[in-house]
Amino acid sequence: MKQLVILSGKGGTGKTSVTAAFAHLASPGPFADQIILADADVDAANLELVLRPERVNTEPFRGGEVAVIDEDRCAQCGDCESVCRFDAIVETDAGWLIDPVACEGCAACVHQCPTESIAMQEQTVGEYAYSDSRYGPLHHAHLYPGQESSGKLVTDVRQRASRQALDEQRRLVLIDGPPGIGCPVIASVSGADLALLVTEPTVAGIHDLRRALKTLQHFGVPALVCINKADVYPVGAREIEAYCRANGIDGVGRIPFDPAVPGAMVAGEAVTAYRPDAPASLALSAVWERVVAALSETPAGSHDARVDQQRRG
Repeated sequence: MKQLVILSGKGGTGKTSVTAAFAHLASPGPFADQIILADADVDAANLELVLRPERVNTEPFRGGEVAVIDEDRCAQCGDCESVCRFDAIVETDAGWLIDPVACEGCAACVHQCPTESIAMQEQTVGEYAYSDSRYGPLHHAHLYPGQESSGKLVTDVRQRASRQALDEQRRLVLIDGPPGIGCPVIASVSGADLALLVTEPTVAGIHDLRRALKTLQHFGVPALVCINKADVYPVGAREIEAYCRANGIDGVGRIPFDPAVPGAMVAGEAVTAYRPDAPASLALSAVWERVVAALSETPAGSHDARVDQQRRG
C-alpha cells in the first residue's frame, strides 16, 4: 500500500479538482477498486462536493479542553482571572465566567483556584465522516468554526484511511491535503510515499511552492510539481520549471486554464468525467500517467527507510 498526497503552497490552486480527477482516472485502470480516498483538508473539506458520496457514518470529534467553573463552589475571589493570559475569564453580574472561544486550555486557572471549583472539560470540535463515493471509500472530516486541533483530526482521517487500505489490501491511499506549510500539512505528509504539489504561475504561487518544497524535503517525502492554469502567465510557468530543474524536482506537466473545470465543480463531477476531451482533462490524464510512473518507482515502505537513513546521518 502506498500513500499519495496532493498539496499546494496556498489555497485555491485547484488541488481538490486534481484529486477528484485522479480518483476518476484511477477507477478504470490498474487501481480499479484499489484506492481509498482521504480528504485531509479538514479546515475546508470540499472533496465531498465534487464526488457527491453517500454518507455511511458520522462521529463527533473531540479535541482539546476548556476550563469550566462550578458556580456552586466558586468563592468569587477572581484569582483565576489574574492568571489567565488570554482574557478568557470575565466578571459578570452572575459571577465569573469563562469564554470557551477565548480559552486556550492551559489550565492555569485550575491550578490557581483556591476552592478547586474549576475543571478542564473535553469539547467536541468537529465531525468525522465515512462515505461511499463512486470511485471508492472516502474518509473526511471538518472542524467547527473557530476550533483548532486540525492536525490531530488530519492524523485521525489518515490513520482510518490507511487502516482500511491495509485491512482490504488496497494499493493506494489518495489524500487531498491542506494548503500551506502548517501543522495540518505536516500531519498529512508524515509517512506519505509521494507528494504532488499543485501550483499556479503567480508571484505568490511561486513563493509558497518554494516553502512547501522545503517542508517536504525536511520530512523526506519526494515531490512532483504540476502547474495549474499555466497558460495564464507563461513567464511564471517557465520560472517554476526552471526552479524545479535547478533543484532536481520533476515537473509532471502543465494544466491549462479551462472553463470546463468550474463547470465540472458546479455539476459535482471530476472534470475528466464531465468533459473527457477538454484541454484540462487531457492534461490531467497526462499528469496522472507520470504520477503513476513515479509512484511505481517508489518502493512500499520507502518513507520509513528514508527517515531511518536521515536519522543515521
